[in-house]
Amino acid sequence: MSTDIPEALTVNEVMAALRLGRSSVYDLIRSRKLPSFKAGRCRRISVDSLAAYIRTQTEENEA
Repeated sequence: MSTDIPEALTVNEVMAALRLGRSSVYDLIRSRKLPSFKAGRCRRISVDSLAAYIRTQTEENEA
């Protein structure tokens, strides 16, 4: 496993990647459109979950 690319992202990293605000990211998490998990008290989003969300959004917008 490479240490260069994290397997799980913080909410702040997802905010930056999607260029969304904190509330919007948490809305996606609450609506289960963006799966996440808790690591201690922190919320994390897997890189695969983020990629799947982006892919789904892209496919929906192309249809």
